[in-house]
Amino acid sequence: MSAARCLRLSPFARLALAGAMLVLLPPAVRAQNQAQADPPHLGYIYPAGARQGTTVRVCIGGQRLRGAEAVHVSPAAGITAKFVDYERPLTVDEANKARDEARELEKRRRAAKDNPAVKWTDADEKKLTALQSRSMMRANRLPTPAVGETVTVEITVAPDAAPGVRELRVLGAIGLSNPFAFHIGDLPEFSEPVVKGTSVRDAPGTRSRAALEIALPVTVNGQILGGEVDRYRFEARRGQQLTVIARARALIPYLADAVPGWFQATLALYDDEGRELAYRDDFRFHPDPVLAYTIPADGRYTIEIKDSIHRGREDFVYRLSLGELPFITSVFPLGTTPTAPTRFALRGWNLQAGAENGQTIEHRDGFIDLSVQRHGFRSNAVRVHVDPLTPTLEAEPNDTADTAPLLPLPALVDGRIGRADDIDVYRFTGRAGEPFVAEVLARRLDSPLDSRLELLDAQGAVLASNDDCEDKAAGLLTHHADSRLEIKLPADGTYAVRLRDVQHRGGDEYAYRLRLGPLRPDFELRVSPATINARAGGSVPLTVYAVRRDGFTGEIALGLIDAPPGFALSGARIPAGQDKVQLTLTAASTVPREPTPLKVAGRALIGGQPVIHFATPAEDMMQAFAYQHLVPARELVVYPATRGSGVRTAQTKSVALAAGGQARVLLRTGSLREPGPLHVALVNPPTGVTVAGTSETGDGVEVTLACEAKAPATAGNLIFSVTHERPPTGKQKRPRRTPLGCAPAIPFTLTAGSGS
Repeated sequence: MSAARCLRLSPFARLALAGAMLVLLPPAVRAQNQAQADPPHLGYIYPAGARQGTTVRVCIGGQRLRGAEAVHVSPAAGITAKFVDYERPLTVDEANKARDEARELEKRRRAAKDNPAVKWTDADEKKLTALQSRSMMRANRLPTPAVGETVTVEITVAPDAAPGVRELRVLGAIGLSNPFAFHIGDLPEFSEPVVKGTSVRDAPGTRSRAALEIALPVTVNGQILGGEVDRYRFEARRGQQLTVIARARALIPYLADAVPGWFQATLALYDDEGRELAYRDDFRFHPDPVLAYTIPADGRYTIEIKDSIHRGREDFVYRLSLGELPFITSVFPLGTTPTAPTRFALRGWNLQAGAENGQTIEHRDGFIDLSVQRHGFRSNAVRVHVDPLTPTLEAEPNDTADTAPLLPLPALVDGRIGRADDIDVYRFTGRAGEPFVAEVLARRLDSPLDSRLELLDAQGAVLASNDDCEDKAAGLLTHHADSRLEIKLPADGTYAVRLRDVQHRGGDEYAYRLRLGPLRPDFELRVSPATINARAGGSVPLTVYAVRRDGFTGEIALGLIDAPPGFALSGARIPAGQDKVQLTLTAASTVPREPTPLKVAGRALIGGQPVIHFATPAEDMMQAFAYQHLVPARELVVYPATRGSGVRTAQTKSVALAAGGQARVLLRTGSLREPGPLHVALVNPPTGVTVAGTSETGDGVEVTLACEAKAPATAGNLIFSVTHERPPTGKQKRPRRTPLGCAPAIPFTLTAGSGS
């Protein structure tokens, strides 16, 4: 059985949702949305988690949620869900109409009290109540469109459900939504009432913010609206090691229309006299703050959470865990080998004395997550790296080339910048012309080290240096502080690598893994989006990104692993030297209309040996209007959203394009029921390539492509989308356009020069 399944809603729930749609949407709006091709999109989940063994009502905010009928959970073990409600804010006209109808009914109810001839029934009373409630769904201010619609779902978590992060996707009338994180915890939970697009609003910053009473340990769920501050009061005893862990950016990594791109939470702890005892606005380089404090006296204390620049709206969601909770602040060493046992020294708060062994929770993409338990509560997870090289532990003194150890290559060192301005130096011997790489893993393993690497010759001259090196596979990092340098050694002899922290800081937590030696060509893959809505039997585009390591430039062949019959990739290769390719997935024509997990893998020859890696699903997310990040997801899911044959190609061989020339491609659409022209467009076309013209055939269209004379040489795939334009009918004045879908990707090569 798959690790994820679709949790279907009951027929009654679907009928209730259909009724809500009919009440809220006028016929013109319903018709418009039936033709809409965009799938549902989620903007937040509140509360963003639940405790084992409980049932909670969860509000899911987003766009295009009408017709929601199921929730897909990954992994689904121990989770059940059922639909409760769908809402969206009324327009001004809808709210005014509901208010006017309610006023007329109120007049008739008053008249009925004085005039027996005026009838007033229970049905009239129910209608009045419904209209009054409906008119209140007009918010005092317009909600953000991206989170204006909401679906309420009741989620039940089994007592034995594994703690950790799950992914929720909403299945709507148009398709399956993007994934969203939902946390399963082991603490008691407290949640503030939900605020959504249909909630009646107070003026910004005036919502009652009296401190709410909570009992430790607890996880608090809340939302921050503009200008708000949330406060919670609790009893604590002298000597308690209080840990307060905020999760905000951890719930929603990037907000496209917010600066700096996430909810930047701050924490402040106060005593009963209102004196501030502690304040945090981050945890090292993580935006989510963590606060640790030893309680000085028995009494009542208040924890405060807000946005650092007083922003807020429905999707400023947080989870706040408080109590004598275990929290790991650092681990050493930062890695291990695949088979050898390793003892990890863990530091942090509320850990058992001598806690040295973490528990392996998950092994994924060369990393292991470690955590511990105390008093039945699990700590945060910290990542360590898995590498086949046997590591060497740093030994002081090694601050200069004279005291540095001489390491045989290849080498892997686990060390620390143990104090401010500490310098670690390692020596090795090399030969002229040999490729050499030195790379630090620290920030990518949650170490606060901001490293700088320098390569020195035997005389101490700096041959190469590096401060920061971006790793596109690290989608949650916004400050890439790990160093990497690559060079061909200029001569035979002894060299030294010098490592320091550019911020002049240090300590036991400033750990690193340093790899020295020859290049190890390799690659990682990301596939986006993580949710694919495809016409059954049709094709949809997706993008596979290659993160190339240590100079690997070869071609990567792509394929589906253990896919159901009928699913296929077209254009499934990343050309040599390129870091991504857009290809198409064709869905099976007879597959059931249910979410289907897929796995994409890539195969390449490296050093004459085949190397295979699975592609990590990822969401291409925007930060602060500009920056793009590939944020990993747990599962790649395809959903056959509609039926239909789609568009096909009449050729499978590569199309040869030449700068300054033309080429032709034949697309098959089959016979159309209604007359009308076909419109063809290239999806993300190669630079300099355009559709110059089309000529319809009996069952399709021939497309003429034109290449600019200065088009750069490249290779990849051509993906065509086809739209059918039908003549207007009845009172319609404009032609109707219906997307027929995309054709399977066609490989192409574009060479310099002219021709036709």
